[in-house]
Amino acid sequence: MYKSIGVIGAGSWGTTLADLLAKKMHKVTLWAYENELVEEMQSKRENSIYLPGIRLCDNLNFTGSLEEAVSNKDLVLFVVPSQVLRRVLSEAALHIAADTIIASASKGIEVETLKLVSQIYEEILDAEQFRRFAVLSGPSFAREVAQEMPTAVVAAASDPHIAKGVQDIFNCRFFRVYTNSDVIGVELGGAVKNVIAIAAGITDGLGFGCNTRAALITRGLAEISRLGQALGARGETFAGLAGMGDLVLTCTGDLSRNRTVGIQLGQGRTLTEILSEMRMVAEGVKTTESTCLLAWKLGVDMPIAFKVNEILYNNRPARDAVIELMARDLKAEGF
Repeated sequence: MYKSIGVIGAGSWGTTLADLLAKKMHKVTLWAYENELVEEMQSKRENSIYLPGIRLCDNLNFTGSLEEAVSNKDLVLFVVPSQVLRRVLSEAALHIAADTIIASASKGIEVETLKLVSQIYEEILDAEQFRRFAVLSGPSFAREVAQEMPTAVVAAASDPHIAKGVQDIFNCRFFRVYTNSDVIGVELGGAVKNVIAIAAGITDGLGFGCNTRAALITRGLAEISRLGQALGARGETFAGLAGMGDLVLTCTGDLSRNRTVGIQLGQGRTLTEILSEMRMVAEGVKTTESTCLLAWKLGVDMPIAFKVNEILYNNRPARDAVIELMARDLKAEGF
């Protein structure tokens, strides 16, 4: 059965998911903050800023009105940067019906409150709206999905019927969706992997090899798992698509914005220089700060994340940070 769907956020991932849903013949409206982007997508069927070279489906609709995008919808999907989510969601929630499924594909931890994305939704939505909340996450570069390359992700919700509903809406011949009930684990894996991806990029920028990357990914996963379990997530979630899968992709793929930031840091460029040249958001930059603050608050040891934070915000030389990580006290391997 075809659905009426609103997608909030016309970055590369939001545009890709809206296009995917429109290809499935759902009635989809994509909201963009920039009016000029709405006009371009309407006239040229292309998002030249965030998804250049991809022709968008003819039956995909566009709007600059948040009310229009979320009113009378079967599902509303939010794909906005985590640091602006609260503002956008607060306005949108006024127009979302109680029986609408609300899904999030945003990845991050709010710096000011240290809240996960799901906790922001729980704070803003009423109880009935939040009961129908789900998270969509997993190893997925937007451009590869837009090019219909086989991809697998996870839809997580506390209510299995909601997770199954999201699975059915998004699943197609090139986009396979699994369900999971561990909302915290799925969303945390998607957020903190960006921090580890910056670290992986830094080691690449320093000229280190595959040994270094393998160690970093493995021990990075241990850090994500420790933080997740401190927040009530299930350990096994981090062995799946939203954990190890997304981490491997983001730490090794050339399309990873966070890895790209790390590579340039490792090559000696400053964060200010790097970000001044980027139009798309590298979520890991802000998420590094909030992850470390949350880890310190909970007493969770995350040495890789802590060193990335020093490099980003305390001008710590990247090579010195790696040396210090290697020189820490010896211990047994553990998660």
